[in-house]
Amino acid sequence: MPERDTAFTRRAAIVGAGASLACIGARAAAASTLLVTHPAALAHDMGPAHVEGPERLRAVLHALDDARYVGLMRAEAPLAPQEALLRAHRSEHLSRLAKSAPSDGYAPIGPDVVMNGATQEAALRAAGGAIAAIDAVMRGDAKNAFVAMRPPGHHATRETPMGFCFFNNAAVAALHARVAHGASRLAIVDFDVHHGNGVQEIFWSDRNALYASTHQMPLYPGTGAVGETGEHNNIVNAPLVKGDGGAQFREALASRILPRLDAFSPEIIILCAGFDAHLHDPLGGLRLVAEDFRDVTLRVMEIAARRCKGHVVSLLEGGYRPEALARSVAAHVGALMEA
Repeated sequence: MPERDTAFTRRAAIVGAGASLACIGARAAAASTLLVTHPAALAHDMGPAHVEGPERLRAVLHALDDARYVGLMRAEAPLAPQEALLRAHRSEHLSRLAKSAPSDGYAPIGPDVVMNGATQEAALRAAGGAIAAIDAVMRGDAKNAFVAMRPPGHHATRETPMGFCFFNNAAVAALHARVAHGASRLAIVDFDVHHGNGVQEIFWSDRNALYASTHQMPLYPGTGAVGETGEHNNIVNAPLVKGDGGAQFREALASRILPRLDAFSPEIIILCAGFDAHLHDPLGGLRLVAEDFRDVTLRVMEIAARRCKGHVVSLLEGGYRPEALARSVAAHVGALMEA
């Protein structure tokens, strides 16, 4: 069995999303966090030694194979349907990605985005996994969910793949929650070290969507200033500076992000869960540790319990030192499991 399959199936075999979610059990008895993933995410490759490589996810899945996470429910990420993608992206964007997939080797298609033969399926399943997580949480089949997939998504705009991202998984998930489950008020909280310019663009003019982000500035992609507030004051940016650590991160949350999230009273909270603000990450200059990611998770969950029945769906974004990423995700998922 290839290494990627070993990492993916080290615990019990994971069944398909549709069958798995249907068999989770009575909604009232749902007492666990749902982990959504798929081995296709390990086949996506942007080139030898690229920092956004399969070993990231392999490390995450290995960490979540520990006995502490035996209570996780598990499901495979399905392919995202085109109609769900089109709520966040233009049709030309979808067509371009479909046509650009190489049969062999690598195909650079934009700023910091490269496709191999497995990328298209991986990207479709990353978005599809986010949709499946929304369905499970909104139906009450799970308390909350963590989607361990790659490629990440928060940089992808309506028409441009960029920053390792192909489809904007958070936007696709949020808009699916609105259409399929009637969740009109959508909140996306982003704690990746990089600002989620794609999420901000997509929801800039949406008065019923809140996008709130902590991130390092200046840093790629150059957006996320405090003055970027959206057409309806629905964007909240709380930039940090290189060298900031847990104290500054928690202050940004307490003073800007969490009060706005609470006052917004969302019907679903989606987390762009990037862990590249870790002090050992090679792509950022912040100094967070695993406990900081646990803390932000618990704080968001407190608001979710009060405002939206605990409905939280977390999507893996950045984190490029596998060992640090694995520890941070373990802390994050452990906190989710405490709900």
